[in-house]
Amino acid sequence: MCRNRALLATVLAPALLLGVAAHAGDKREAKVAAASRAAAPAPPVAPRKASAEQRAAAQRLDPLARAAFWAGEFDNDPTDQQAGVALSQALRALGRYDEAAETVGRVLIANPDNYDALMETARASVERGQGFYAIEPARRAAALNPRDWRPQSLLGVALEQAKRDDEALAAHRQAVTLAPNEAAPLTNLAMHMAASGDLAGAEAQLRRAAALPSATIQVRQNLALVIGLQGRLAEAEKLARQDLPPESVDNNLAWLRAATGQGSPTRSWSAVKAGG
Repeated sequence: MCRNRALLATVLAPALLLGVAAHAGDKREAKVAAASRAAAPAPPVAPRKASAEQRAAAQRLDPLARAAFWAGEFDNDPTDQQAGVALSQALRALGRYDEAAETVGRVLIANPDNYDALMETARASVERGQGFYAIEPARRAAALNPRDWRPQSLLGVALEQAKRDDEALAAHRQAVTLAPNEAAPLTNLAMHMAASGDLAGAEAQLRRAAALPSATIQVRQNLALVIGLQGRLAEAEKLARQDLPPESVDNNLAWLRAATGQGSPTRSWSAVKAGG
């Protein structure tokens, strides 16, 4: 019996030692793992964005306040496409066209098929008088959304600035075909016709536009301009006084008299495009 007990002790001893060693190894590995976790850098915290309600409220602010809000959002997350486009829109409203174009360009680098960014790029170029650079983004936007009249109308204005009149007329007509009951594309077509010398045709289109619910002061003032350029100054004056203060109307009438050979040159009348 004693001999058997001794043999058992001999056999079991290595197993017990191995168990102790394994337990000690486990403790060392746990310590190493804990130390590694402590030394590892914390995962990056996702940028905190304004809520949907805050963003909607920001869009109702004046352009300067909008620009400040969206600049903060875009700085927090340069991949935020909504913030980039909205910041560009605010900068454009402030007349800071170069900054607007640069901002929205960053959005397009990450997502070249962002429809809103393409439209904003085209608008910034048109509004700084460089329509040639608006042609390609406007065409890409039209291809992405072929049922939307806005890129076609914007393309028409861009082509006008690039002195490609036949293509401009085709783009304006396509915009009107897509949205025959919208005042803006009709107005832009009319002003293109007026610039080409077709004042009677422009007047007809502007009267259609002015009768639509979406007509703005811009539409009515452009109608007054076209009527006045045909020599009907009393009719133009009556229409202009519906929306403008007396001093503005007097200046516009003086310009019309000069343009029709009935007076001396004065400050220019601004024929406003209806946008897109």
